[in-house]
Amino acid sequence: QVQLVESGGGLVQAGGSLRLSCAASGRRFNSYPMGWFRQAPGKEREFVAGINWSGYNTDYADSVKGRFTISRDNAKNTLYLQMNRLNPEDTAVYYCGRTSDYNNRRTYTRYDYWGQGTQVTVSS
Repeated sequence: QVQLVESGGGLVQAGGSLRLSCAASGRRFNSYPMGWFRQAPGKEREFVAGINWSGYNTDYADSVKGRFTISRDNAKNTLYLQMNRLNPEDTAVYYCGRTSDYNNRRTYTRYDYWGQGTQVTVSS
């Protein structure tokens, strides 16, 4: 059984920073690519960032490139998302997910496990 638990969300002013964490239970965390998605009210879940099993390869949505950094610590079974220069358009519930298909990391239907989400609200 795999469980993913996000933390680190909150309310921040525009221009500020937050660091999200996703703690994974279960074995073989270091064997799977992981990703961060977000969903704003009335919108579909959208890809934010993805990382391969080793952490060597990463991918970002254009809207966050240069501001967000995805990383992982396989020794701690934890995935991270460092978010800098936040703006109100980043307001959403952020989810971490596990996939077996890094080639389709931007497609949320290719993820087999999800966390419960953590709310990020950016005020102007």
